[in-house]
Amino acid sequence: MTFALRDHTADVAVEATASTLAALFESVADGLTAASCEAVPETGERFELTVTAESREALLFDYLDRLIYERDVRLVLPASHRCAIAQPDAPGSSGNAEWTVDATARGIPLGDVAAREIKAVTYSEMTLDRRGDGWYAYVVFDV
Repeated sequence: MTFALRDHTADVAVEATASTLAALFESVADGLTAASCEAVPETGERFELTVTAESREALLFDYLDRLIYERDVRLVLPASHRCAIAQPDAPGSSGNAEWTVDATARGIPLGDVAAREIKAVTYSEMTLDRRGDGWYAYVVFDV
């Protein structure tokens, strides 16, 4: 799994690839962390979160939005992301009708980092595709 920060007008973008969808979510979230600060200290405690949405793209957006929310509420920079993704069950089944990501992150106290504020994730130019044997994402963040 890899990510790269890309300049984007007054914003910042994360371009990521990974072999699985869960690893792609982790990689984009790691890119969000990297866009927020120069160096990531080893401090902080892990916390859990679950996000559901009606599509893969909405799930990625809502997951990243939730990380920004957790930063603002907990006063931590989420880092060291781990994700497990559940796809919706087949139409007509009695199971889950939404995509779900169960995730953990290490919450680094904001006092431990010189963090740049990422205001929001955007749908602008957002891409989430299966490419060959892997996955690709491009996400723009408002700074």
